[in-house]
Amino acid sequence: MSDQHSFETLAIHAGNTADPLTGAVVPPIYQVSTYKQDGVGGLRGGYEYSRSANPTRTALEENLAALEGGRRGLAFASGLAAEDCLLRTLLTPGDHVVIPNDAYGGTFRLFAKVASRWGVEFSVADTSDVDAVRAALTPRTKAIWVETPSNPLLGITDIAAVAGVARQAGVRLVVDNTFASPYLQQPLGLGADVVVHSTTKYMGGHSDVVGGALVTGDPELAEELAYHQNAMGAVAGPFDAWLVLRGIKTLAVRMDRHDENATKVAELLTRHAKVTQVLYPGLPEHPGHQIAAKQMRAFGGMVSFRVAGGEEAAVEVCNRAKVFTLGESLGGVESLIEHPGRMTHASTAGSPLEVPADLVRLSVGIENADDLLADLTQALG
Repeated sequence: MSDQHSFETLAIHAGNTADPLTGAVVPPIYQVSTYKQDGVGGLRGGYEYSRSANPTRTALEENLAALEGGRRGLAFASGLAAEDCLLRTLLTPGDHVVIPNDAYGGTFRLFAKVASRWGVEFSVADTSDVDAVRAALTPRTKAIWVETPSNPLLGITDIAAVAGVARQAGVRLVVDNTFASPYLQQPLGLGADVVVHSTTKYMGGHSDVVGGALVTGDPELAEELAYHQNAMGAVAGPFDAWLVLRGIKTLAVRMDRHDENATKVAELLTRHAKVTQVLYPGLPEHPGHQIAAKQMRAFGGMVSFRVAGGEEAAVEVCNRAKVFTLGESLGGVESLIEHPGRMTHASTAGSPLEVPADLVRLSVGIENADDLLADLTQALG
């Protein structure tokens, strides 16, 4: 399918070729491990073993590449599996990476507890400050890692500006696009080298699958990533790939509703006496609002806020919510609430990435907005 089609059309049709045998409009789930060869080395469509390639996964990978405007997409068993493959492709022992001072706890754990034992070093920088990113570079830096919007403080990084720093230094720019999704933001077009996704989140959209993805526009890097994907083996299974592919078809309409509801939630919270700060890039007072407006279609469905009364008060808000489900993860059709300090970001305790104890993070779903507002009002008391 031509990349000239609109995002909404690509989301439904890219990679979704009708089955040549039956005409089925949905790609089949090829629940298979191996494939009959027509003589030694005589592969049908290049398929020999499903770790190396599987037709259902191929459909998803083609779709991912089209939506991010990349040359190749790669689907993994989880977002962290995708990140691990990327790190081991880009880096060798002794290399250095600049990471955000506000990042997903699992990403920080991967750098601090896993990659560091392999000899990879990292420095923490406020990636919303281009000068801070530049100052964090060393002669051994091989990559700059960015989340925008960031998790959980909803910080905004100017992708194009940081891409300029990366190009000048001769290093790769990696952008975790999970919070935005390719519907709201396309980092490759702004100068990023690789996009990372947890497809568990908005791409899947229904809290029923775990997956990850990498997309790049660099053909040489794509081949290296594909080699490591096969060599390391943490690939998306066919049913998981099928679920993500199904979820992506409604990504655009879901993201529109997530954004609409999150805007109403953020506006309510800014008026509440028990809320001391609201973190949402759609608010004009957010320090990254203008940059987000420039590089994003809309501001997304994630909202964080700080509660008067400290940690215990924040925990109580989470416990009192009823329509907002207390749980980790994000990006599903149902609204979720969590306490990052004790849940998703517990691994950052005592580090430069430690999150405020009075912080609550919301993944605003697509329910009726009035029900969500009423639930937050009663939860805050």
